[in-house]
Amino acid sequence: MDTAAADGLTFRDATDADVDDLVSLVESAYRGDSSRAGWTTEADILEGQRTDPEGVLAVIKSPDSRLLTVERDGVIVACCQLEHRGTHAYFGMFAVSPKLQGGGLGKVIIAEAERTVRETWGATEMHMTVISVREDLIAWYERRGYRRTGKMTPFPYGDERFGIPQRADLQFELLVKELA
Repeated sequence: MDTAAADGLTFRDATDADVDDLVSLVESAYRGDSSRAGWTTEADILEGQRTDPEGVLAVIKSPDSRLLTVERDGVIVACCQLEHRGTHAYFGMFAVSPKLQGGGLGKVIIAEAERTVRETWGATEMHMTVISVREDLIAWYERRGYRRTGKMTPFPYGDERFGIPQRADLQFELLVKELA
């Protein structure tokens, strides 16, 4: 574990009171000019929203999901969705404050997410979907032990809840990691 990146972090499940802060965090990490301060921006391929209060609240309220929230000094700095799906867990809605990206925080959070799903649900694999043109992001996940499966699902063109595509070749690729 990157102890410098982990210093002062608190991991907890999100509550209804966190919804607005979590929406702001996710939007800042992926959309608009603020996202360009980090390296996970999707601003060049998608405009519009990444999530909304209803979507975040649905994850918080779902009996099969957890929205793992990460705080430093009482401020939410990152989050990720964990969903129980039988023998595997789904990892999504991963966001780190753009100003903190590149310092090892993401590695700490994904390791904690993997530990959590193994211990809580007995998950033997973690699954996630990533927009297939996000080669730098996919490479980051591969360095964490995830493998590309080649299994693609279409991007929901026309559904602005997922953003407004700026190119016609978007699709999601399934990445999988076996958990020890």
